[in-house]
Amino acid sequence: MTTQKGQGAFSPGLLAFCLFAAVCALVFGALGVWQVERLAWKNGLIEAVETRSTAEPVDLSGANWPAFALENNEYRRVSVTGRFEEAEAFVQAVTVYGGGFWVMTPLRLDDGRAVLVNRGFVTAEQRVDGIPQEDGEITVTGLLRLSEPEGGFLRSNEPSAGRWYSRDVPALAEALGVDDPAPFFIDAEAGPEAPPVGGLTVLTFSNNHLVYALTWFGLAAMCLAGLAYLVRDRWRQVRRQAAD
Repeated sequence: MTTQKGQGAFSPGLLAFCLFAAVCALVFGALGVWQVERLAWKNGLIEAVETRSTAEPVDLSGANWPAFALENNEYRRVSVTGRFEEAEAFVQAVTVYGGGFWVMTPLRLDDGRAVLVNRGFVTAEQRVDGIPQEDGEITVTGLLRLSEPEGGFLRSNEPSAGRWYSRDVPALAEALGVDDPAPFFIDAEAGPEAPPVGGLTVLTFSNNHLVYALTWFGLAAMCLAGLAYLVRDRWRQVRRQAAD
């Protein structure tokens, strides 16, 4: 009779709930482990970007450009020497100075290759007034950035209308008539003359993975604690019934 009473205390509904709680604890725990892994990845990324962006610039003038169009080179400090062409495009931007545009200008090297340079930020008024052009050979130092295809959030680039919401290198190069462009662009460092205002690359990355991990582990612990309490309570009831 004791066994039957014990079985009756753990009804099918209660067993199903216990199974559900156990599954939730496993899922929440797995999500917590995943966030710990993401935390390690993000910390590594931040450290790598800090190292790349503050190192001595790598001269790209004679480099194999496709080899640099990789994620492990993004935000690397580089330099390149050439002459700015007259063509330029304006990409909508929001910075610490408010809304405005990035000035994207092709820099032509002696060997005929070209790289798009984000010379910096200008306001709408400064764009209308005209952007000073730098004549002659110049060495641009800045951060290597990967292409930003398609457009911005919920907005697609419109090359035919000259409306740009992202720095899409192939599309910008085609619109500017640039042959053989580098598969990346360069964010120029701040220079003595402005506008444009360079050196505005954002190098901060959100890193909330520790908070997320603690949240998931906390939910897993709550599920396990609730499950343990429920099972313990039921067993106490079973023992009391058996004693009676």
